[in-house]
Amino acid sequence: MKKLNQIFLLSILIATVVGACPASAQSARWSEQKANQWYAHQPWLVGSNYIPKSAINQLEMWQAATFDPVEIDKELGWAEAMGMNTMRVFLHDLLWQQEGFRTRIDQFLTIAARHHIRPLFVLFDSCWDPLPRVGRQHDPVPGVHNSGWVQSPGANALVDPGQYPRLKEYVQGVVGAFAKDNRILGWDIWNEPGSDQTGNYPKTELNIKDKLARVTALLPQAFAWAREVNPTQPLTSGVYDVDTATDESKQDEMTRIQLRESDIITFHNYSWPEDFKSEIAWLRRFHRPVICTEYMARSVGSTFDTILPIAKRERVGAINWGFVAGKTQTYYPWESWDHPYVREQPPVWFHEVLHSDGKPYRQAEVDLIKRLTSKP
Repeated sequence: MKKLNQIFLLSILIATVVGACPASAQSARWSEQKANQWYAHQPWLVGSNYIPKSAINQLEMWQAATFDPVEIDKELGWAEAMGMNTMRVFLHDLLWQQEGFRTRIDQFLTIAARHHIRPLFVLFDSCWDPLPRVGRQHDPVPGVHNSGWVQSPGANALVDPGQYPRLKEYVQGVVGAFAKDNRILGWDIWNEPGSDQTGNYPKTELNIKDKLARVTALLPQAFAWAREVNPTQPLTSGVYDVDTATDESKQDEMTRIQLRESDIITFHNYSWPEDFKSEIAWLRRFHRPVICTEYMARSVGSTFDTILPIAKRERVGAINWGFVAGKTQTYYPWESWDHPYVREQPPVWFHEVLHSDGKPYRQAEVDLIKRLTSKP
């Protein structure tokens, strides 16, 4: 009850500060019919969570000094060649006020369209480093998975309601600028909003007062901000805990908001194919399109050859984590935070499809993607 009261009070505070509440004028959540009609016009969606090999995080990908359209063009060409038609791509709120950010998004979309790829853009993210900073990003920590990825909004913005109007301006500025752009597949409002990073960033994460309550209150507002600019693309936020998502007795308020607000249902599943299939079956009860926006962790049972055939049979979109090996180093497993791979390589790559030069990590995986995405 205390947590619910915290969420309620914070939601009132947020609505007051940003000058909008869920009851304000906006376009409504898509009906089931509209969502399914939209999905009927899409190909079977296959792709990766994408960041170029030259970037350690969202900021380095998009800032003017390190934005690399030549590398992006080359890598998306590799994706097109194997049959991929979408990419999930992360943005960041600190980029909004930087000169040329919208122009760089447009340039990225032009490159992606040339390769017949329509991205799903992610606006906010609660994973990894709580203290994002613009400017030069640090080098990767040797042997460690995703050692430079940053949260959006960071801890300083999340605990400061005075910054919420800036977050609203970011959402409405980006979504509004591209609200009618058919080069975009959709908008993923918030990646893993309930994520707790105290294990990897204890000094900072533990000092974020009421993080879960703040994000729970802010998430529906973020959906509302996006809807106010009337995008033609669907909105979503992916449920990411198999147990709490499919067991209503365990569902927290965050999961309920995600399922209640999303035009299309998206989810993350790094588990065995049996769990993947059962989660799809449970999510079908919402009578909306279903897309998996994160999967494929080879050493824990989620692989291309076990997951992709199921996704195709079920006509569920499939977007794996990691495309090309680079500065994110997500070919190392999650536990590399506790045991970095400094003097050795993991026995099997965790994520990623390609080496940095475009050579497949496993040729059989690329052949499978080509075969499953080829038109009869």
